[in-house]
Amino acid sequence: MEFLNSADFWIGLVKIVWINIILSGDNAVVIALAARSLPPAQQKQAIMFGSGAAVVLRIVLTIVAAKLLELSFLQVVGGCLLLWIGYQLLTGEEDGEGESKGHGSMFAAIRTILIADLVMSLDNVIAVAATAQGNMVLLIMGLAISIPLVIFGSTLMIKLMERFPIIITLGAALIGWVGGETIVNDNLLHGVAMAHPWLHYAAAAAGATLVVAVGKWMQTRQSHAIA
Repeated sequence: MEFLNSADFWIGLVKIVWINIILSGDNAVVIALAARSLPPAQQKQAIMFGSGAAVVLRIVLTIVAAKLLELSFLQVVGGCLLLWIGYQLLTGEEDGEGESKGHGSMFAAIRTILIADLVMSLDNVIAVAATAQGNMVLLIMGLAISIPLVIFGSTLMIKLMERFPIIITLGAALIGWVGGETIVNDNLLHGVAMAHPWLHYAAAAAGATLVVAVGKWMQTRQSHAIA
């Protein structure tokens, strides 16, 4: 336990927690969107289980992230998956059906949280891994401390979504934006992206626009079908 007396350890811990505060904003939006349609009790369960499991996955991902990011097409697939998740969260199609809708929806929300966090964390964990410098105790403690921060952020976002529904659309657009960024950051497209820096923002804007446009179109069709 000598490391607890090391100034470098505590400085590193503060850095990791701060990085997670900065980088967890989009994750809190995903969690809030996925859990917003659940009853209050299930919202809390989905947020706690989803956030906790996501942090565990992030620890595992941090260990292998550098190698994973070298694989071509991985971020293309991940980015497309985020576009699909953004569309589903905007249209509410992640809900379950039938008698088991309550439990099905909660597990669907947790599944969505895990998948989205896994994809969105591919780049983020590189910064955390670099800060930890191979110290697994530092890594685990830093990410564990970030759990209540993500939970608080998600709970706050749900309350804001209830008062200001436009935030739901903005949240879906954010997921689409990250999806577009993820696709263009793929190792396969690295050379093209470096040669054309504007492509990064164009892809991100295209992802956000696609999610919102298709999602709103489907919402309109559903409304007309019900009417």
